[in-house]
Amino acid sequence: MKIIEVTFDDYTITTDKSKMDVVAIHDFLSKHSGWSDNIPYDSVKTSIDNSLNFGLFHHDKQIGFARIISDFSTIAYLGDVYVLENYRGQGLSKKLMDTIVNHPNLQGLRRWILLTSTADWLYEKYGFTKVPNPEIYMERFNPNVYKQ
Repeated sequence: MKIIEVTFDDYTITTDKSKMDVVAIHDFLSKHSGWSDNIPYDSVKTSIDNSLNFGLFHHDKQIGFARIISDFSTIAYLGDVYVLENYRGQGLSKKLMDTIVNHPNLQGLRRWILLTSTADWLYEKYGFTKVPNPEIYMERFNPNVYKQ
């Protein structure tokens, strides 16, 4: 898959896996995210290895991240989206989302999905809506998986 890189002001968004700071991503996800507290480093590394990743950088420091799990034909799951707190309120999450939804390999999908409890205002700007028929939605969820 072709690497996408978008540069603006002092920021870069890239899909280049070799540029992802796995230590920084793990630190945020395991200690500050609230949705994957205590996730093991190896789990984060494996998830990055098997996803389309979008790293947000200020100069050479990773300050944000998102990843897509997809078949690149019918469906995409957007997860692990974050921008570090000191960089919020500058429109960086919108730039990150613009880059994600316009990625050439993510066009023409029947369904995009995500789970959020904090940023529905952001995702609504990109066409995400609440599940219209939650009675058909099913999941197998283990919120304590990283506590074992």
